[in-house]
Amino acid sequence: MRSVAWLLVLPLLAGAQTPRPRVVRASGEAVVTAPPDRARIDIGVVTEAATAEEAAQKNAEQSAAVIAKYKPLVGAAGTLKTVNYALEPNYVYQAGQPPKIRGYRASNTVEVTMDDVSKVGQVIDAAAGAGSNEIRSIRFELKDDSELRRKALEMAAKRARANAEAIAAALGVRVIGLAEAESGEAAPRPVRMMATMSMKAETPVQAGEIEVQATVTVALEVEK
Repeated sequence: MRSVAWLLVLPLLAGAQTPRPRVVRASGEAVVTAPPDRARIDIGVVTEAATAEEAAQKNAEQSAAVIAKYKPLVGAAGTLKTVNYALEPNYVYQAGQPPKIRGYRASNTVEVTMDDVSKVGQVIDAAAGAGSNEIRSIRFELKDDSELRRKALEMAAKRARANAEAIAAALGVRVIGLAEAESGEAAPRPVRMMATMSMKAETPVQAGEIEVQATVTVALEVEK
């Protein structure tokens, strides 16, 4: 019985005596930028008429004219996609009375994706000149952000290690290895903006820069 008891306890004692590594933990952040090479524009047409059929028909004709005007500027690599369509009554509200239908409103919004960001202003002006009365937003993006993400993570990792080494030096301990490392999400921030339509000159649109931010946390193993 004594030998059996000894064999059962021995692994527990050995595990309890295993020293835990001493680590210094620190984080690093980095932001890298690049000019966008893709733009998305939401171009809409809103029409009103006395009947739902008239509003829908008017909207269809006006939307077709708008698309035909700006589509050549989008280019072969660009795409058009309907992202919203609505046909609904317009109500008149008066105190003490039930709402009355005054007419109908049709709206059609098309998302335009284009790779030539220099022509965004021309597309907006062409759409406005052809009858578009609603430009919801402009979003600038990157077609491929993998290289930018890699650079951001690399810079963040180097800064995290440098920070941890600085802490270790200040504490009087020596770094002997890397215990662990983990990264936060490295994702681009698309630029969102609104444009003011102008019939006198090309609408000025500034694409700006796309930012990718990354955070890396490292734990360095140290000893005295």
